[in-house]
Amino acid sequence: MANPTAAICIIGDEILSGRTKDKNIGWLADQLTELGIQLTEARIIADVKETIIRHITDLSDSNDYVFTSGGIGPTHDDITTESVAQAFGVSVERNREALHRLEQHYKGTDIVLNEVRKKMADIPIGATLIDNPVSAAPGFCLKNVYVMAGVPSIMQSMFDGIAPSLKKGTIPTRLTVQCQTGEGNVAHILEQISDRYETVSVGSYPWFKPGQFGTAVVLTGLDKNRVVKAANELCVLVRQSGYEAEDAI
Repeated sequence: MANPTAAICIIGDEILSGRTKDKNIGWLADQLTELGIQLTEARIIADVKETIIRHITDLSDSNDYVFTSGGIGPTHDDITTESVAQAFGVSVERNREALHRLEQHYKGTDIVLNEVRKKMADIPIGATLIDNPVSAAPGFCLKNVYVMAGVPSIMQSMFDGIAPSLKKGTIPTRLTVQCQTGEGNVAHILEQISDRYETVSVGSYPWFKPGQFGTAVVLTGLDKNRVVKAANELCVLVRQSGYEAEDAI
């Protein structure tokens, strides 16, 4: 079994500088998992055209989907649109439908739809628009790349709109076994389980509490029966080694 794959590309100098804290990767990761789409990687890159082109090309070639956020506003440093267009060898044009949406959004307000704001209606030729229920300026999809806003509330509303059209996969089964000992004492057991159940991902995460420590072992896979079997076997082996292990949950 294999799920569709996806990558996230966060674009923005403000994220890299630490001035703005990213809130999109975690949210998107949760949504993709619930759709049965495997997130293979997430990258945060600068507002540099050559950098954007290089990463978009690479991620598009190696994943079913690529989701970007950031850099599609009206200012001079918003260069995601033209960079993605160049990555696929197409031009950017003033999109009539996108412009119409902006005109309707600003109509009756005190905000002037000037030439700077109209830049948000510039869309790569051949791209399809992504609705923006929050502020009207649309994102777009070109090939397998979905270009969305950086503002979390806007990005989330855009993704909610495209989610039904994405190819779904199997939602992974994820079980956790709590071991009342350090991970160094069960590392050999985790290796055995990982070797025996190749389709099950085995991760260990140490935890500490006042006067107590242990290891949370997380087992993840697309075949529920295999994950359950691996978790049960893990519990048995840990207990046989003289340590406590709670049943998987």
